[in-house]
Amino acid sequence: MQKQKVFIVERLETLFSEAVSACGADRTFILTDETTHRLCLPLVQGLKCLEGASVISIAAGDTNKSLDSVSHVWAELQRLGATRHSLLVNLGGGMVTDLGGFAASTFKRGLAYINIPTTLLSMVDASVGGKTGINFGGLKNEVGVFSEARSVFLDTTFLGTLDAENLLSGYAEMLKHGLISTTEHWAELLRFDPVEPDGTELRRLLAKSVAVKERIVEEDPTEHGIRKALNLGHTVGHAFESLALRRKPVLHGYAVAWGLVCELYMSVAKTGFPVEKMRQTVRYIFDNYGRMPITCDDYPTLLELMTHDKKNTAGRINFTLLGDIGDIRIDQTATRQEIEESLDFYREGS
Repeated sequence: MQKQKVFIVERLETLFSEAVSACGADRTFILTDETTHRLCLPLVQGLKCLEGASVISIAAGDTNKSLDSVSHVWAELQRLGATRHSLLVNLGGGMVTDLGGFAASTFKRGLAYINIPTTLLSMVDASVGGKTGINFGGLKNEVGVFSEARSVFLDTTFLGTLDAENLLSGYAEMLKHGLISTTEHWAELLRFDPVEPDGTELRRLLAKSVAVKERIVEEDPTEHGIRKALNLGHTVGHAFESLALRRKPVLHGYAVAWGLVCELYMSVAKTGFPVEKMRQTVRYIFDNYGRMPITCDDYPTLLELMTHDKKNTAGRINFTLLGDIGDIRIDQTATRQEIEESLDFYREGS
């Protein structure tokens, strides 16, 4: 899998034009959802390198990260004459970059794609690292492939289009990167206010967060070892997210933040993570993200959803836990009782 190039920019023009030109595409297509079509497409349509590009749009929201949506993209690519030498530019949040990357990687056995993430979440997580896919059968990211974008452009101009909830959603993944990095990185993230952010400081923290992910992905591109560090908070978090899809969908980062609460609690109990660092992180999460209301009656459903996690082996639910900040323990298992105790802490702890 080729290593993608990641650029953090305040203006797209020159570097982006060079990247498009380097693809040597016969046709260029832009994928948006309804929201980015309205808010973000006008910011790129004036670029000379995108003159004549065909726009494909899908419905917004994670419930539309589906087989029906990717089928629509395939159909439009076919109708508009895409070939194996065409280029798809994914302009949107994590749903668009995940789905668009999957569509590009499978149409005619693969055409080139470039990601322009427009949310903080997609900048620090979804658009970087080559994971593509869709939800299927009520489960998150159940179908997909590893396939790197030719390049990823993190244009911080788009962060001005986001509301507080979407900023917080992306910031949860940055918190995760701090936890698997250094105590200094983790501490500065807890000091930052993502609701009313200082733009210069946010760009600095964004670059630092992306560097953490890039370093891990380069070492283990297809998740056989250390890349599982990036799943911290996600085993429980994806279960929260899948349960919410059956009720009232939540933003991915919120589910990850709640998953971090449970998995840090398990880290204290099983791998010796410092209690005070856990409490500081949990306090920050509850103060900023609240809690998804669950009861003990939801535990069997959440546990069943966890059994479908892609990290599992031989029927065991696998977790990434921590011995301390940056002390990563992959392939950890937990009993049903231990998982339920973490859910008890999530509901009642502080």
